[in-house]
Amino acid sequence: MTDATSPSAQLRASAIRTLTLEQQAIGALIEHLDDDFERACELILACPGRVVVTGMGKSGHIGGKIAATLASTGTPAFFVHPGEASHGDLGMITPGDVVLALSHSGETAEVTALLPLLKRLGTPLISMTGRPASTLGRHADAHLYAGVEREACPLDLAPTSSTTAALALGDALAVALLESRGFTAEDFALSHPGGSLGKRLLLRVSDLMHQGSRLPRVASGSPLRDALLEITRQGLGFTCVVDPDDRLVGVYTDGDLRRTLDQHADLSGLKVDDVMTVPGKRTSPDTLAAEAVRLMEDNRITALAVVDDDGHPVGALHMHDLLASGVI
Repeated sequence: MTDATSPSAQLRASAIRTLTLEQQAIGALIEHLDDDFERACELILACPGRVVVTGMGKSGHIGGKIAATLASTGTPAFFVHPGEASHGDLGMITPGDVVLALSHSGETAEVTALLPLLKRLGTPLISMTGRPASTLGRHADAHLYAGVEREACPLDLAPTSSTTAALALGDALAVALLESRGFTAEDFALSHPGGSLGKRLLLRVSDLMHQGSRLPRVASGSPLRDALLEITRQGLGFTCVVDPDDRLVGVYTDGDLRRTLDQHADLSGLKVDDVMTVPGKRTSPDTLAAEAVRLMEDNRITALAVVDDDGHPVGALHMHDLLASGVI
């Protein structure tokens, strides 16, 4: 058992105290959610422009994260440094925007200096402070209370619990707006096209499939030898088998070849129809690539025929293509 007075135990105790204080700070915000929170949401939802987030110091860092969260969840937003705003960057703010200003004290000089200019522009102001009666709190169109009983810092000086509370309140605002807008996973993917989620939700089979001359295909009734040559030539581990109307009637795969060798001593007289898999697993060009992955995994196969609405093969999809694309 670790000695409670040992340095390592004291370090753990400090971490527990910090996390407990910050947990309590977030929980205490719930009772302060009032009509102003709803008003803030309504201002943003009615905004034809962007949400311009501003804040100084640690509040500025939290503001930057809030702006990024809003922007990625359907609410156009960006961060403006209040000091730079007073020296030219205020031109980035238009009357059609909404400003979200963060300041724990509500009296940060660089932020309050923007008030006359925002009033002149007619830009709605939402403040997030720990003091409703502060300058920012009193002059805002909606005030979000982010006060804490004390900082987690033992000196009660370094912004710790207060920045955690502001960050959580910003998340609450972003999620409330997200749900109000009916924002979907597909919408999220559109703003994250480079991420794995974006690939899973945006890429379709048509984006990855082999087509044209790269589509393995043999006619129904062909000698098995022709099917094997086509599989070797295309290197996808299978070939489509089509009828005279060019509709898919089956597939012949590497796995089928192993079964053929096990069941037939002489392959010379076999037709592909004698040993192919009927009707063969298939998918459509519009299917999400992630769904094609699941189909392959469920059936323990590595390739799929891609057919149109009339059953004509239009492409071939291999597991390697899905791996290379980052879908899996």
